[in-house]
Amino acid sequence: QLQLVESGGGLVQPGGSLRLSCAASGFTLDSYAIGWFRQAPGKEREGVSCISSSGGSTNYADSVKGRFTISRDNAKNTVYLQMNSLNPEDTAVYYCAAGLVCGIDEYDYWGQGTQVTVSS
Repeated sequence: QLQLVESGGGLVQPGGSLRLSCAASGFTLDSYAIGWFRQAPGKEREGVSCISSSGGSTNYADSVKGRFTISRDNAKNTVYLQMNSLNPEDTAVYYCAAGLVCGIDEYDYWGQGTQVTVSS
């Protein structure tokens, strides 16, 4: 099956850090832009970050700029989201998705999500 699988979520205290991983199964990520999204209870899904297929271009939502870093290792078929200085407002289910390019809201593959909870 063609899948994206997120991992690395969990419970962390405010100010803490987590690194999320998005790994592909059944296909390679090197020709895809990868976006990270999140959805908190009662809220719309929002884009968090995106990285181009080559890794040469990245973007971030204003709410996470300076705190989150997206990266990719195509040799490992994995994209990462390093999340620092987490606060309770970052609590959400985080999803990764593969598409043609960043900035176009059309994605071919989605992961099942990983829960991130920031709480003291």
